[in-house]
Amino acid sequence: MKKINVKKLAVCGAFAAVATIGSLFSFPMLGSKCSPVQHMVNVLCAVLLGPWWGLGCAFVTSVLRNAFGLGTLFAFPGSMCGALLSGLLYKAVKKLPAAYIGEVFGTGIIGGMLCYPVALYLMGNSEATLFAFVGPFLISTCGGTILAAILTLALSGTGSLQRMKDMLE
Repeated sequence: MKKINVKKLAVCGAFAAVATIGSLFSFPMLGSKCSPVQHMVNVLCAVLLGPWWGLGCAFVTSVLRNAFGLGTLFAFPGSMCGALLSGLLYKAVKKLPAAYIGEVFGTGIIGGMLCYPVALYLMGNSEATLFAFVGPFLISTCGGTILAAILTLALSGTGSLQRMKDMLE
């Protein structure tokens, strides 16, 4: 039986709380609510916790956002695809730009396209198209990824990012 890393669990919970509260700072964009803080958290999870923790954090955040009326069902494919791809690319390459690219492509392109079946089948929106959410999601994820890049590069420059990663192992 695999042990659960309690430190990672606590950080994941804190990140889910930050992303949920950060949803208060969202803006409407062509039928979706854009929440850049979620994307910043996705990158931080990818770098500090790994892909599966990032995916779990994005899922919990999406549940909380929907429960509190701060998001829509589009939060699930958008945040989860970005968090997972960001974490997988960072794990493979071990470079911060890989996490940024994974977040933008995962959320903006893959997540945006996966919103189409959500809109059509779960929300009954017959006017939705395959690429309808790609633009709004790209705007949101680019904003959040820029915030994450500023933060992670600053932390990396002081050595704090590596110390945080070491503490979580």
